[in-house]
Amino acid sequence: MRVTQSMLSSNMMKNLTASLGRLDKLNTQVASQKKITKPSDDPVVAMKGITHRRSLAEVEQFQRNFSEAYNWVENSDSAMDKAKLALDRIRELVVEVSNDTYDYEQRQAASEEIKQLKEHLVDIANTKFGEKYLFNGTKTTTPPFNPDGTVNGTISTAEVQIELSKDVRVPVNMSAISVFPTGAGGMFETINSITSLLDNTTTTGEDVTGSLNSIDQLISKNTTARAQMGARYNRIELMEARVAEQKVVSSRIMSENEDVDFEQVVTDLTVQETVHKAALSVASRIIQPTLMDYLR
Repeated sequence: MRVTQSMLSSNMMKNLTASLGRLDKLNTQVASQKKITKPSDDPVVAMKGITHRRSLAEVEQFQRNFSEAYNWVENSDSAMDKAKLALDRIRELVVEVSNDTYDYEQRQAASEEIKQLKEHLVDIANTKFGEKYLFNGTKTTTPPFNPDGTVNGTISTAEVQIELSKDVRVPVNMSAISVFPTGAGGMFETINSITSLLDNTTTTGEDVTGSLNSIDQLISKNTTARAQMGARYNRIELMEARVAEQKVVSSRIMSENEDVDFEQVVTDLTVQETVHKAALSVASRIIQPTLMDYLR
């Protein structure tokens, strides 16, 4: 086959273009520190990258969900703690005035304080976190109790669940029925009966002492509810640690898939620059601009 000057020039230009393309690709990898800049560079890396990024985005969303979960749990626990303090004070007053040495006026003073404590407990039962009521299940826009302590419609016992890991939802609320029991023997009904006794001039110390058992049951339910919330808090902390580890793993896998080996790429770039310069040098000898170059 006869090799012509045009064939040499054409092949030379084709090879120079390919060399320049490899040089440009390596330059881009050094600048971006990524293996690819578009899916067509390596479809396999691109598809894996989509999967890894989706996994990382899910983990990051779960981490944001932990903030919401902690707000629910911590605010609920704080409210229950304040309720426990109020119940302890009511019990203390009941024990104090159950002594028959106390007269009607002294019991009236205790009754007034207990009424104030009842209002305080109603406020706690209607605690809001942002615009959400903590103790009315999924009916977060409706307070569970009226100002006088009566139930506001129907109290929801449905759990508020937050997804903290893939397909794992954790309840973060306590129903008002668990913390502030209603009906016969309920919290506000018990307090009303105590104040009625103290407001009655014929009430004896023994009558007042009979209320202690009901108060103790309310305090016991409060303690049980707080224990349950504490267990959930511990679980949330453990899950948060695990999700943090998942983020580290997901980030590492994504980096291994997309990021270049920087030292290797710099070495390849240096080699390619040398090759390209050599190609340009040879090309300058192949392309003869005039007839005089052949006659020399």
